[in-house]
Amino acid sequence: MNVFFTSDLHFFHKNIIRFDNRPFTSVEEMNETLIRNWNRKVKKDDLVYILGDISWGNDEETCAIFARLNGRKVLIKGNHDRVHGKIKNYFEEITDYKEITLPGNKHITLCHYPIVFFNRHHYGAFMFYGHVHNSHEWQMTENYKFELEQLDIRCNMFNVGTMVHNYEPVTFEEITGIKE
Repeated sequence: MNVFFTSDLHFFHKNIIRFDNRPFTSVEEMNETLIRNWNRKVKKDDLVYILGDISWGNDEETCAIFARLNGRKVLIKGNHDRVHGKIKNYFEEITDYKEITLPGNKHITLCHYPIVFFNRHHYGAFMFYGHVHNSHEWQMTENYKFELEQLDIRCNMFNVGTMVHNYEPVTFEEITGIKE
């Protein structure tokens, strides 16, 4: 089983194409590319942590998308997620915040929002987040991370937004460059 991470899919969100400067001409093209890229990497038994902002579609549209996506899914809710009804059935867990440990004692805090002083950050833990897309807010987060590292304060924070990672879920190694 492989473990993947992603955020800010924004299925059915027309304005996100312009906001993120996504290379799509329509919502349909974006949705189909996201599904194709996801299923190319994620297999049936793989686990995907989605760090928020899954869809702007209605319940029926969103369910139709998630029925097509491979793997087991855990949702860390974002500011645009209104998960109710049948949509809930597509997730093994739905929460606002989660801490996990991967093999090799890799502790990861998962949240839609970047948290600079996350649990165990002084001990080499990791923070995976979304929300800031590829915007000036992401640059501000990266600048803060750089400033902390200049003070010899570890700050293993990583944006797992789909727009930052070629519109596909990514592994710990792909995000950090560190082998699992």
